[in-house]
Amino acid sequence: MHHSDKPVIGISCGDLNGIGIEIIIKTFSDQRILQYCTPIVFASNKVINFYKKSIPEYNFNYQITKEFDKIKPNTINLFQCWEENVNINPGMLTDEGGKYAILSLQTAVAALKQKQIDGLVTAPIHKKNIQTPDFTYTGHTPFLKEMFTMPDVVMMLCANNFRVALVTEHVPVKEISAHITKEKIVSKLNIMHKSLQQDFGIDKPKIAVLGLNPHAGDEGLIGSEEEQIIKPAIREAKNNNQLVVGPYSADAFFARQGYENFDAVLAMYHDQGLIPFKALAIGEGVNFTAGLPAVRTSPDHGVAFDIAGKNKANHLSFMTSVFECIDILNRRNGYAEMRSNPLRNMTRTIMANAKDEAIEE
Repeated sequence: MHHSDKPVIGISCGDLNGIGIEIIIKTFSDQRILQYCTPIVFASNKVINFYKKSIPEYNFNYQITKEFDKIKPNTINLFQCWEENVNINPGMLTDEGGKYAILSLQTAVAALKQKQIDGLVTAPIHKKNIQTPDFTYTGHTPFLKEMFTMPDVVMMLCANNFRVALVTEHVPVKEISAHITKEKIVSKLNIMHKSLQQDFGIDKPKIAVLGLNPHAGDEGLIGSEEEQIIKPAIREAKNNNQLVVGPYSADAFFARQGYENFDAVLAMYHDQGLIPFKALAIGEGVNFTAGLPAVRTSPDHGVAFDIAGKNKANHLSFMTSVFECIDILNRRNGYAEMRSNPLRNMTRTIMANAKDEAIEE
């Protein structure tokens, strides 16, 4: 890594009218975070100042740059992605809000690909206003998958040792079962297995797989996917020397704390995995894209238009995402001693003090 042993962490600003810039300011106004990383926020001076004025009690000082070799450690760096004035309307879904969210994201991802930054934390975007002829993705995960030309990646939600991964992401419910294939499940399990080893330092990862149907299909009485698709995928994973168990009935699995015996859980679809995750990992959830050559994390919540611009956003999930990004980078780089680093205790203290209201998606 350049500049020092501190990783350079890029931050995309998300929807200009969401809570993204507010939670970025709140997170990095805590000077202690600069001991562990050098942040680069991809946005514009004017947008940052607009939100700075709305939360004057947070002290957020930065230097503006347009060149990666002029990045300064021990300060916040603002990479100026655009100069023009942009209309900011907190809480409103506008074309401009999406256009500049994507400009920030594309600039940051280009820097990540060229290794000008070491990791990326993305603030929330809105699915609706990001769609253009050039940007047809349902979100960050498929965009990153394509930018890094990976055959597959995994959306993994993390909170300490509780991790939930998804087979399908943003797919309409009526189409889910068509997307559940043996090949896809095996691919997700392979990526999870490797990621748990290299990104989380777990030598022999244990993974639980959920069924698609109620009661995991009840021996074929309620749907056939478990017998025909999911069980054969689990058998193949076991043949690949992976500790994979299931399929479990999703409700009982979470109700009986089954997840505590596993390093990660593979859910079949979005709500099956995210409802228990968000209910159990209150405020501390991080979304991690497993399977990329680079490290990307994000908070586990959305743009929160209902509270945008009102100084109500809780930055706990975003701050955790920054620290998780640093931790994963350190583990990837083989810093075994970093696993018991003092940072963890410090973040707990910082987070215990972040007593803002919880965020509504």
